[in-house]
Amino acid sequence: MRQIRQIRQIRQIRQVRLNRRPATAVACLTALLLALSATGCGTDARQASAGFSNPVVPGLWTPDRMAAAESPDRAVANDLGADAGTTDPEPAAVPAQAENTPYHDNAAVVGKIFFDSADGPAVCSGTAVQDPAAPGASGLVWTAGHCVHGGKGGDWFRNIVFVPSYNNQGLTGGARRTATQDQVAPFGTWWADAAETSPQWISEGTASGGGGSPFDFAVLHVKPQRGTASLQETIGQAAPVWFNAPSATRIPAMAAWGYPAARPFDGERVFTCQDRPGRLSIRADQPSLYRIGCTMTGGASGGGWFARNPDSGETALVSNTSIGPADNIWLAGPRLGEGAKAVYEAVSDRAAL
Repeated sequence: MRQIRQIRQIRQIRQVRLNRRPATAVACLTALLLALSATGCGTDARQASAGFSNPVVPGLWTPDRMAAAESPDRAVANDLGADAGTTDPEPAAVPAQAENTPYHDNAAVVGKIFFDSADGPAVCSGTAVQDPAAPGASGLVWTAGHCVHGGKGGDWFRNIVFVPSYNNQGLTGGARRTATQDQVAPFGTWWADAAETSPQWISEGTASGGGGSPFDFAVLHVKPQRGTASLQETIGQAAPVWFNAPSATRIPAMAAWGYPAARPFDGERVFTCQDRPGRLSIRADQPSLYRIGCTMTGGASGGGWFARNPDSGETALVSNTSIGPADNIWLAGPRLGEGAKAVYEAVSDRAAL
């Protein structure tokens, strides 16, 4: 397989032989670019946001409350998809590599998402992405559908915020427990004022078994608690999204980033995995997911996956972490197609109003 290496500031992808060895730490992720390509998602995405409300609660997300938040993820069976559609052999585990600190210099578009679910404070990962309606001033964040909505029979989560470069210095132990708000959220806490996910996730998404995973993507629009500068202007970066990216059979390497929170990780640091993607089919009548070997755990859900677009030469976001098995040897994410693009454009259009 071939490894993705992010080049500082420009974030281009260079490819070198890896031969199934653990990927070396990916340097600067600052201009992460990818797009989700899950086809067959034609329902109007604007219907998905009905009932979303997320009023700002000043002072809610303190460093202690952030540290107490838990992953909502549920593991799926290791042999999931073995009898449906086209599924490639299970990949070998690729050990997650710690991202270099400070995160703003190496993975500026990566951040942590916090929200309140019926089970209490919860966490996911997210990525600042470009907004075609606001060039250079985007307030959009890409994540997983299960990080914003409970899926079938569920509702929108509350108090959803995005913290870019969360715990920027990667503090752990006592240093993290005594960290100040500025150390934990150096670029602020950004409240979502709009959210969209796919109609399929809302109608089919399940907490276990992988239901709705081919459509498990979401886009937030976030606003600052003070001032007028956008998210992109504040952190200096936003990743492009590559919709309708090719099948896994035509992409030599993908890299995923996130804040894994379940053991052996603690949710306080950014990790990354790189691998040659394969296909995972859960239902033969739905799009296949991308799948890579990776040992990241719950909390990494929603984190962006990136690949190099050979046509443009740029690195772009192509998926997000959706599911993984109980033994944490692989991750899978949706292939983003026209349905994902409709969700993206719906939030962009609303933000432009």
